[in-house]
Amino acid sequence: MRRTLALVVIGVLAGLLSGLFGVGGGVVVVPALMAVLGMDQRRASATSLVAIAPAALVGAITYAVQGEVHWLAALTLAVGSVIGAPLGARLLRAVPIRALPWIFVGFLTVVLVSLFTTVPTRGGEVHFGVVEALVLLGLGLLSGVLSGLVGVGGGVVIVPGLEVALGAGDLLAKGTSLLTMVPTSASGTVANLRRRAVDVRVGLLVGVTAAVCSPAGAWLARLVDPQVGTWLFAAFLVVVAVIVLRRGRRTRPVVSATDGEVA
Repeated sequence: MRRTLALVVIGVLAGLLSGLFGVGGGVVVVPALMAVLGMDQRRASATSLVAIAPAALVGAITYAVQGEVHWLAALTLAVGSVIGAPLGARLLRAVPIRALPWIFVGFLTVVLVSLFTTVPTRGGEVHFGVVEALVLLGLGLLSGVLSGLVGVGGGVVIVPGLEVALGAGDLLAKGTSLLTMVPTSASGTVANLRRRAVDVRVGLLVGVTAAVCSPAGAWLARLVDPQVGTWLFAAFLVVVAVIVLRRGRRTRPVVSATDGEVA
């Protein structure tokens, strides 16, 4: 019962963050699964992708109903992310377990820097041409690799990327980002399932709970000033980075195969 309650709480937080910031929720699910269930980061990252899909789908529908989704940009990003996710899943099996926390924190550091390179706005004139399409294709590829490698949907890269590349407002960027994550997380999950590196029951419990709470996060996003939202997101990422590093330092070297691995 305690374990189930803890997973529900994780799902609630992930869903609210998903809708509020346009992310999949993996930035909270991965460290939470490590702390609560004692998963190593490799298994937590793979399980996180299972939870991201339903939350991202419901969140994307919520934003789409409000007209805050750029469908062509989402399709372009999805093409790159679907290609990148399996590559990231392969890297997940190859990268040493002790290196994963540092990769994760390095990823968050890049995101923090990108958050303050642009001034967030509510509206914005969207530009989409050949150059923008190529940029988004590369951005989708990067987000897909990170999705498979560190168990996040890539929204923390896509949202600021859309604001810079397309001039999108914060709500449009979040809605488009969530739509992109659906095929991204599904592609990465299929690759991880083949390697039996996923706790499906845990992922589905967290994911269903997150999906229920995602619309509430989207509602909050409309109430929060874009600049305030950026500062809140930045503070959240700093907390996550500290948690992951502390957990990584306590991780013992793996001397035998974990579930889904071949010794």
